[in-house]
Amino acid sequence: MEFVKITENKKAYLELLLLADEQESMIDRYLERGELYVLMDQGVQAVCVVTDEGNGILELKNLAVRPETQRKGYGRAVIRFLQKCYGGRYQILQAGTGDSPLTVPFYESCGFSRSHTVKNFFLDHYDHPIYEAGVLLKDMVYFQMELSGKKQEE
Repeated sequence: MEFVKITENKKAYLELLLLADEQESMIDRYLERGELYVLMDQGVQAVCVVTDEGNGILELKNLAVRPETQRKGYGRAVIRFLQKCYGGRYQILQAGTGDSPLTVPFYESCGFSRSHTVKNFFLDHYDHPIYEAGVLLKDMVYFQMELSGKKQEE
C-alpha cells in the first residue's frame, strides 16, 4: 500500500469522491483548499481529503473506498495514515458524517468519539434528499479523535 498526495488535477478523482459526498458543489467547497491523498494498492483503492480548520483541528472532509474493495481495511488504513502523518502537527482529527448505521460504527470502531451535531445540515445544504442504508440523512454528526503524540505510535 502506498499513499500519494495529489496536488494537481484533483477533479480526476471526482467519481470516487462522489461516493462519500454525492453533490459536486459541496466537494468544490473543500477540494482545492484541502489535501487530497490516494491510497494505491494495485490501483486506486481509496481517496481522502483533509482540511485545516484552525485551532489544531484537521478535518477529514471526504473518505471514500471503491465499493468492490470496501470492508477490506482500506478505510482504516487511511485513518492510520492520517494519524501518523498529522499527529504532532494537529491535536484533533475531526470527521463529519450523516447519522447512518453504515458510517457511525466505522468511525467509532476507529477510535473516534461523538463531538457535536449540526441540526438539519443535509436538509439545508444539499439540493436533494440523501439516503444511506435506508435512512434519510438530516443532521451532520461530528466525531473527533485526539492526535497529540500519535505521530510516533505505530
